[in-house]
Amino acid sequence: MTWIVLLSIILVSALKILVTCLPTPVVKWLMTKFQLHPTLDDQSVTVTVDGKHLEGKNKMQMIDYFNKATFLKQYYVHEGNKDYYKHLEDSETPLVIDTKKGKKDVRLCVYSYDDHVDVVKQYKNKIIAYSLLSDHLQKQSITADLA
Repeated sequence: MTWIVLLSIILVSALKILVTCLPTPVVKWLMTKFQLHPTLDDQSVTVTVDGKHLEGKNKMQMIDYFNKATFLKQYYVHEGNKDYYKHLEDSETPLVIDTKKGKKDVRLCVYSYDDHVDVVKQYKNKIIAYSLLSDHLQKQSITADLA
């Protein structure tokens, strides 16, 4: 009887140590799996502004600005306001980024304002909205960078 208790204590302790001290690659994989603001690479991304595809230096610059943006907050999207975020692209011209996450197609619509940047992430039937802080992506400089 005491062996069973001793063995279970050892197993639980080993499991606790394993869970609390995960190797760095495992932690990085878990972080990228659940991160809200994705890091994009220029190979699998299509960037569109006002119906025009960006190529070359402008595309890499926009992707770099997006990757370096600071996450501010996530907006709560529920069934009642899901249509608002779906049709937000009718209100102004967004920067549209199409990419893939695994086998899923992901569309990121980036709306720039004077003090922040809003991102609407759409894949399958899910919509996630969040806000970023980026001096380069905000309204005044996005049109100047493309000219």
